[in-house]
Amino acid sequence: MNQRPPLRRLWQYADSHRARVRRAAAWSVLNKAFDIAPPVLIGMAVDIVVNQEGALLARYGFETPRSQLVVLSIITFFIYAFESLFEYLHGVAWRNLAQSVQHDLRLDAYSHMQHLEMAYFEDQSSGNLMAILNDDVNQLERFLDIGANEILQVSTTVLLIGATFFVLAPSIAWVAFVPIPVIVWGSFRFQRKLEPRYAEVRERAGAISSLLANNLGGMATIKAFTAEGREEVRVATESESYRTANRSAITFSAAFSPLIRMAILVGFTATLLWGGILALEGSLAVGAYSVMVFLTQRLLWPLTRLGQTFDLYQRAMASTNRILDVLDTPAEIVSGDGVLDRDQVKGRIEFEDVGFAYRTGFPVLCDIELDLAPGATTAFVGSTGSGKTTLVKLLLRFYDASEGTIRIDGHDIRSLELHHLRRAMAVVGQDVFLFHGSVWDNIAYGKPDASHEEIRHAAETAEAHRFIMELPEGYDTIVGERGQKLSGGQRQRLSIARAVVVDPPILILDEATSSVDNETEAAIQRSLARLVVDRSTIVIAHRLSTIRHADVIHVVEEGRVVESGTHEELLDRDGSYAALWRVQTGEAVE
Repeated sequence: MNQRPPLRRLWQYADSHRARVRRAAAWSVLNKAFDIAPPVLIGMAVDIVVNQEGALLARYGFETPRSQLVVLSIITFFIYAFESLFEYLHGVAWRNLAQSVQHDLRLDAYSHMQHLEMAYFEDQSSGNLMAILNDDVNQLERFLDIGANEILQVSTTVLLIGATFFVLAPSIAWVAFVPIPVIVWGSFRFQRKLEPRYAEVRERAGAISSLLANNLGGMATIKAFTAEGREEVRVATESESYRTANRSAITFSAAFSPLIRMAILVGFTATLLWGGILALEGSLAVGAYSVMVFLTQRLLWPLTRLGQTFDLYQRAMASTNRILDVLDTPAEIVSGDGVLDRDQVKGRIEFEDVGFAYRTGFPVLCDIELDLAPGATTAFVGSTGSGKTTLVKLLLRFYDASEGTIRIDGHDIRSLELHHLRRAMAVVGQDVFLFHGSVWDNIAYGKPDASHEEIRHAAETAEAHRFIMELPEGYDTIVGERGQKLSGGQRQRLSIARAVVVDPPILILDEATSSVDNETEAAIQRSLARLVVDRSTIVIAHRLSTIRHADVIHVVEEGRVVESGTHEELLDRDGSYAALWRVQTGEAVE
């Protein structure tokens, strides 16, 4: 975690917004300057009534009390007008600034997340990341909307009223300021005490968000295992942890205002008493005394809001740290600058002495040497966890190989722009992810500008057109989150259609038929047979019947390629592949 103060980190991040920050701050200061003028005007009015021809305005040529009151009324009108104008300006400026910073932070954080490697997302819960992108960004927006203006205006109040006091009555001005060191000390002490409490609150918020996101996504499993009661207890436990963390912060924060109020009371009472005695003795003008009484209240009572302001500040800074920690997370997968023209890709894939480990000391792949011919169908088989899918992840650069080199058409994939690399491939996987949207949107996801003819052709190639037309609204039917309104086979065929639209030179089929029934599998196999023509295809499969016609089959065990050849060649060798074949065809013996 970055140890720099969160406000400094935010200021450095918001470089493009600094001019707007300064402008909004200027409006806040001017608004407060005009806002504290009315007590001075009241003092001047009292001065006119009491001293008449001897009042302050008489020195400027307005000798009669009537003319002085007229001038004072005109001044009052313009002061209130300017105070209202600057209140409007600072309100608009801070709110728009808050919205802009919120918008930029959310987009920057999301964009940066998209460029992080898959390992980052495997170490993070989606609910916690959602809390950062939503709740934490919103906390910062609330502070910029309200808290920043409050801090500026309180600071302006102290400076301007302090200057006024020392001009009017320097002998007693210090009395009103006696509580301020206590208030400032208390504020900073509360700030230090609140900081870890609100950091804990944000962590608890991320945890409850993560749990809720997981449970809502797994509602079918919860219902199937009648785990509703158990999950309610888990949610209640996390929610109680969040409430407890908040209660600790609230208890401490709520004590701020009452304690500060007592310090304020001392300063106000002392000014009221001592100033009144001086006015009675004639050593302090009645008008000046009136100004000081009103201004003391205007000086000290707003300080009671510092508790709420610091509450907003600490929540916002805890959230700022979480957001900027994401932005400061370096991307381990760095894009190259090489261009790979997908229209010219032939599809030769080479693995040269490739090794990989998700965790140091626990290798998943070792010494992989492969040369996949262009335009051929290459299959990988092996037991679960042998490293087959990891090969695909390395090819897509979801991870980088720990050792060795992977090439496409002679290009080291590390030297290629990630966009060009991944646009040359399409993946049809076992776990099909469909976005909440229409059937049309999901098929066209890889090519948003696809024509109606291209979408229909893709659906027909994937043998999906018929069932799509039977849906309530055809291609415009909403599939639901993750495609939950469709069957597994239907989702799989839409995934194939999505790959057909992209028309990639390299096609990857990762257990594309492992979770469907035999009839659906047959339909999908027909679709795939049409799809693999004239393109390099990598097939990962457990069902050996689906890859028996591959040009070459590689058997992977414990991260190594132990056998390679055609279906017939591997059966003749009577090795690992032949053993798997006998198991699946029922020919295995005890």
